[in-house]
Amino acid sequence: MQQLHPQVQAVTQRIRTRSQATRQAYLAQVQAMAQRTPGAQRMGCANVAHAFAALPSNDKLRVVAERAPNVAIVTAYNDVLSAHAPFQHYPDILKDEARKCGATAQVAGGTPAMCDGVTQGMPGMELSLFSRDAIAMSTAVALSHDTFDAALMLGVCDKIVPGLLIGALHFGHLPTVFVPAGPMASGLSNSAKAKVREQAAQGLVGREALLEAESAAYHSAGTCTFYGTANSNQMLLEAMGLHVPGTAFVHPESGMREALTRQAMRTVLQAACKNGSTHRAPIGEVVDERCIVNAMVALLATGGSTNHLIHWVAVARAAGIVIDWDDFSALSAVVPLLARVYPNGSADVNDFQNAGGPGYVLRQLLNAGLMHGDVLTVHADGIDAQTGIPSMREGRLQWQPVGDSGNPEVLRPASDPFSPTGGLKLLQGNLGRGVIKVSAVPEDRHVIEAPAKVFDSQEDLQKAFQAGELQHDVVCVVRWQGPRANGMPELHKLTPPLGVLQGQGFKVALVTDGRMSGASGKVPAAIHVSPEAVAGGPLAKVRDGDLIRLDAQNGTLEVLVDAQEWAARSPDTLPESLRQSNQQGFGRDLFTALRKNAVSAEEGACTWL
Repeated sequence: MQQLHPQVQAVTQRIRTRSQATRQAYLAQVQAMAQRTPGAQRMGCANVAHAFAALPSNDKLRVVAERAPNVAIVTAYNDVLSAHAPFQHYPDILKDEARKCGATAQVAGGTPAMCDGVTQGMPGMELSLFSRDAIAMSTAVALSHDTFDAALMLGVCDKIVPGLLIGALHFGHLPTVFVPAGPMASGLSNSAKAKVREQAAQGLVGREALLEAESAAYHSAGTCTFYGTANSNQMLLEAMGLHVPGTAFVHPESGMREALTRQAMRTVLQAACKNGSTHRAPIGEVVDERCIVNAMVALLATGGSTNHLIHWVAVARAAGIVIDWDDFSALSAVVPLLARVYPNGSADVNDFQNAGGPGYVLRQLLNAGLMHGDVLTVHADGIDAQTGIPSMREGRLQWQPVGDSGNPEVLRPASDPFSPTGGLKLLQGNLGRGVIKVSAVPEDRHVIEAPAKVFDSQEDLQKAFQAGELQHDVVCVVRWQGPRANGMPELHKLTPPLGVLQGQGFKVALVTDGRMSGASGKVPAAIHVSPEAVAGGPLAKVRDGDLIRLDAQNGTLEVLVDAQEWAARSPDTLPESLRQSNQQGFGRDLFTALRKNAVSAEEGACTWL
């Protein structure tokens, strides 16, 4: 393992210095909670009786009389999410394993879990981002029973894992392990699916053909197979050492999946054994500045989801750590792109796993000095354990050292990367600060200069496309899409029409204070632009015909308007009709306080600070 890269060290130190006061306060709280008497011994008799009333007699004996560890299971199970459907029977498996280990486990609570694939372009998507904080609060409610010695978090998808992690970090005194379920088998390829979507956008195929393609791509239990936010979550948890090593991308019906799930219970019980040799740090100590930097590096090295430039800012803040987009940008300048997985390539996550998966990426980054190797993890052997490849031999789990890439078109070594820099870039200028995912954008599209066409909603852009009004070089500005305006929905449905325009040879870009998705693709998109328009951000001053320059090479985002004219121009305000349609009905009224309290995207769009 090489010495830590000086840029990685410098960014880590900058974060540590910036976070000193908040991190110290957080750790003091964690330590105070950890020093308390265990719950069943600390609580009143009536409290204890209520907590364990429904347990089988043997379990009651263990947890009350024998003072055995009691593990909280927080589950995001529902069977609308294909990725979460396998969780239905996990609690029974985990309880059985706990009993075999002389411990007990209880489902402490469930959290909401919505599928962005279902709600894309629908009113429900305006609840999506803030569902993360609702999940964090639900996790806190579950753990507030305060009878637990450790916790297992069952979740996979977009907002669910960040929400569970934020909630868990607010109970940072508990050893915690995350339990995934794995991806579905490969169906219709992601590139073939994208082609049909573009054909549908042009009216070349109808609903029947489009539905057939979508159903062939999303066809069974398990995570979607593109490298979006859900699968980026899993990569980051591996890099943070919060999984049983190599768990992320094992198929739900693999014979190894149940073994890995049972291993999660054994791992968290070992960590919770305070008087034994297996005791390890609680999650609040595991997730330190080095751990957060490791996650950021893994995201960049794999061309992961842009959503994590919001979510992991919030995750870090939950642990008293303050990061910003400058930190991502500084790391991106030195972290090579090691993976080509759709939308950054044609392979899917099953191809990624078969080529070496997270273990290969982490081994390459550690050997290149681009990750901290001295971090705490849920495994006794530290981050090195996360580079192992799990397998079954004679009915027992074992881990093999990761070797060479199984497919150099999918995974490459740090010495011969797909790109010498990471897949994300910070953009800043007189239009504010935003980010762009460049790993999937052709190099000849990294700089776009074209007249602006301003839209107040994604529906307006789609109507203009269908009417043939965008058949020219254009920078589409879609505003009023930030956290405080309408909850910052993903604008994923804009990808097909913009992709069609780009395919027709036009210079096309998107500039928005909203989100795209983990599947942000080949069209250059400056997203998360802050301050958002509803807060008086510069996008509220853009007019049709203004020349905009998006330069991903130099990291700039500028409107090319005379400085005096620009300074004198008054910003538009959110139309009242739009405010009502975006903020009322469909449960959106219940999220009013979250919208009002949300900080900027660069600050994690948190509603609880």
